[in-house]
Amino acid sequence: MAANERARRPRTLLEQRIWQRNQSLAEFTEEAEEFARRSGESGTLSERNLKRLVAGHRTDGARIGRPRPATARLLERIFDTGIDELLTPLESTTSEVTGEHELNAAFATSRRVTPDVVALFHSQLEAVRQLDRRLGAITAYDEVAVKVDQVSRLLSYSLAAGTRKNLAALLAELSALAGWQALDRGQISTAWDHYERAKQAASQSGDPALETHTEAERAFVLLDLGQASEAAEMLATAEDHARGTTGHTLRAWLAAAHGEALAACELRSASLRAFDRAESLLPPRPAPDDGPYVVLDDVHLARWRGNALARIGEPEAVNVLTDALHELDPTFTRAEAGLRVDLATALTANREHDEAHTHAAKARTLATEIGSARQLRRLARLPAVQI
Repeated sequence: MAANERARRPRTLLEQRIWQRNQSLAEFTEEAEEFARRSGESGTLSERNLKRLVAGHRTDGARIGRPRPATARLLERIFDTGIDELLTPLESTTSEVTGEHELNAAFATSRRVTPDVVALFHSQLEAVRQLDRRLGAITAYDEVAVKVDQVSRLLSYSLAAGTRKNLAALLAELSALAGWQALDRGQISTAWDHYERAKQAASQSGDPALETHTEAERAFVLLDLGQASEAAEMLATAEDHARGTTGHTLRAWLAAAHGEALAACELRSASLRAFDRAESLLPPRPAPDDGPYVVLDDVHLARWRGNALARIGEPEAVNVLTDALHELDPTFTRAEAGLRVDLATALTANREHDEAHTHAAKARTLATEIGSARQLRRLARLPAVQI
């Protein structure tokens, strides 16, 4: 966000909500237009119009009128808040009275957060994870961003210690998912911000396993930036922290992540040892409550090992990845796209260009459908199999 936009206090709730998303007006306008296209909303929003709305008044002091109904509906869907409330000035002659009323209302709302409400949010999180798995961030990212905003607001005004911990854990999981989605969309800086929020929320949850997991997830941003040694160091530290404090599934996940970073460092032996460590730690049937949410079983670990083998140019990568592809649950669309990019990489190294071309073409189709800029970028680095 531009420094001049942060040099003053937000003037309306709309502007405050945009700031909470860590976006400039231009960035939010672009995202709003994309949301409108995907959701079938007819409302439009220019940056010039948005500047007028967030200001709350004209230069002559008169109040800005309501936006067109279609634009109002678009903003209401994005923020899950009525347009009148969004356009409410945060500073006015009655700011003290209004502020006191709004603060009491916020406290009252947060007091209604019971374990059942938290469970409902978790069920919504699980549903959006399923959408993200099948359809990608192009469909699910906006919904996750809305949930992050909602839970963050509830957490800010929650006074009960137990409720705060539950909401913080929920916010950590939501922000981590948003970070992964942003990374897949090619928004690397945004991904880092989401992961930082996840880490901060995890520290409030009182769950050391969740905190270790969110700290480790930032390593994938470093890997995409080409800072493999820093990522490997971060994951080695996370592995150390996890010993004796987390479940075996998370420890297996951390070992595999460390193996990927070591492969990116071209440390073949250390990488393979890390994957052997992950395999030995992974329970036959991971328990649902065995730590933070991770997707890891024999098949996903095999495709992860195959990715590392392809990175370091091991010929056996093709067989490992092919077996994983045959066993992969077809609902994991993003995982399949990545796996096929790995196969194209391994096959290219083996000079099997026709097969590499076939997998690259399928990967490109899947990545385009789900909006995976990350996988499309990886494909672009394979000149021998350009589609």
